[in-house]
Amino acid sequence: MNIAVVGTGYVGLVTGTCLAETGNHVICVDIDEAKVEAMKNGIVPIYEPNLETLFDRNIAAGRLEFTTELNEAVDRSDIIFLALPTPPDEDGSADLSYVLGVANQLGHIMTSYKVVVDKSTVPVGTADKVRDAIAASATVDFDVVSNPEFLREGFAVDDFMKPDRIVVGCSSERGRQMMEELYKPYVRQGNPVIFMDERSAELTKYAANSFLATKITFMNEVANFCELVGADVDMVRRGMGTDSRIGPRFLFPGIGYGGSCFPKDVQALHKSGKDVGHNFHILKSVMAVNEDQKTVLFEPMRAHYGGDLKGVKVALWGLAFKPETDDIREAPSLYMIDKLLAAGAKVVAFDPEAMDNVKARLGDRIQYVNRAMDAIDGADCLLICTEWAQFRTPDFDTMAAKMKGKVIFDGRNLYETSKLAKLGWTYRSIGRPSLDAQP
Repeated sequence: MNIAVVGTGYVGLVTGTCLAETGNHVICVDIDEAKVEAMKNGIVPIYEPNLETLFDRNIAAGRLEFTTELNEAVDRSDIIFLALPTPPDEDGSADLSYVLGVANQLGHIMTSYKVVVDKSTVPVGTADKVRDAIAASATVDFDVVSNPEFLREGFAVDDFMKPDRIVVGCSSERGRQMMEELYKPYVRQGNPVIFMDERSAELTKYAANSFLATKITFMNEVANFCELVGADVDMVRRGMGTDSRIGPRFLFPGIGYGGSCFPKDVQALHKSGKDVGHNFHILKSVMAVNEDQKTVLFEPMRAHYGGDLKGVKVALWGLAFKPETDDIREAPSLYMIDKLLAAGAKVVAFDPEAMDNVKARLGDRIQYVNRAMDAIDGADCLLICTEWAQFRTPDFDTMAAKMKGKVIFDGRNLYETSKLAKLGWTYRSIGRPSLDAQP
C-alpha cells in the first residue's frame, strides 16, 4: 500500500519505518528541512533500539522516503497518517493546532479518495473535528479513522511489529477494509484488531495510559507508607502481583513516572472530564502524588548531610525518564537536579543516551562525563534516577575507592538492601528499610 506519515517525531518515525518493513511504500513528511535532509542521508533523529536497522534497510530498498512537500506525499498515497504533536496547553488540554492545521490543508490537496488516520494521541471528538476541517474544502470522498498508538519507548519497534492489540475507530466499511488489510501482517499470530467507533478508540488510549499511571502511583503511595510503618514494598509488591486480578506489571515503586505519554495523557483526560462536568477525582490525585514523588529523595538527602547540601558533590546516574530512550520529557532527574542546584549541591551526571538532550536544556549548570564510573570520582553520594541495565551490577569495591562517602540514594530500587548492608554502604531506596549511617 502507499502511505504518507505526516510528522516524523517519535510516533511518526517508528510508524513509518515499521509500515515500510512489511512491504508498503511510505513517505514521511516533516516541515523541518534540516531534519528531512538528515534522514535522507540515513541519520535517525531519535534513539530507539532496533529502529536504525529497519530505517537503513527500508531506505536502501526504496520503500521509505522523506520530504517536506505535503502535496507530493498526499498525491502518492492512499492512507495518510497524522502523527503530529499534541502538547498540553496551560490548562492541561491537548493542543490540536498541528493536527487541525494539516487537516485544513488536506481538504485543498486531495484529488482522490483517502483514508486519514489520527495516530496522534487526541481527545474524544477529535476525529469529528478533523473530518469537519477536511470537509470544509474537500471535493472528493474520504474517511477519518482513529488509530491510537501503544508504543513503549525502548520497545517501540517490537510493540509495532508484534502488537498486543490494534485499536481502530472507524465508521466506514471502506475505511475498515483498508485498515484491516494494512494491519494483517502484524497480527498473524492472532492478536486482535479491535474495531470500534472513533470516540471509543480515542478514549481507549487515554484510559489505558491513565490506568497504568494510576497503578504506578498507587504503588509509590504504598512504598512511602511502607517506610513509615517498617514494611518492605518488595514483599508487598510480590504478594499483590501474584493475584491474577492485579498482575505483577507496573507495581515497581520509584521516583515517579515521566515521558511524553503518561503526564500529558493523564492531564488531558482530567481536563476533558472537566469540560463536560465530570471530575476525575482519581486522576487529580495521581497528578499530585506523581509531582511530589519525583523529588521524594531530596529531603532524605538533605537530612543526611545535616540539612545543608551546599558543596556536596552528587554523582547522578540516569537522566532519561526511563531506560532505552534518550527522552527527558518530564524526567524525574531534571526535577531532582533543579532542587539540588538550588540547595548549592554540585551534580556530575552520566546517561548512556540522554546527555545531549540535557545539555541542550541545562547547558553547563551540571557536569557531564562519558562513563558511569567517572561520575562517582570524588563524589559524596550517588543518586540513581534511571534503571539502565548497566547500573544494576556495579563493582561496589571500586565505587567505594572512588567516592568520598559510601552513600547511595536509589530512586529505582536496583540493589538488595541486605547486600549493601554487608558491604557497609549507607543506602536509601523507595519503600524499603534504609541503611542509615553518619556521613
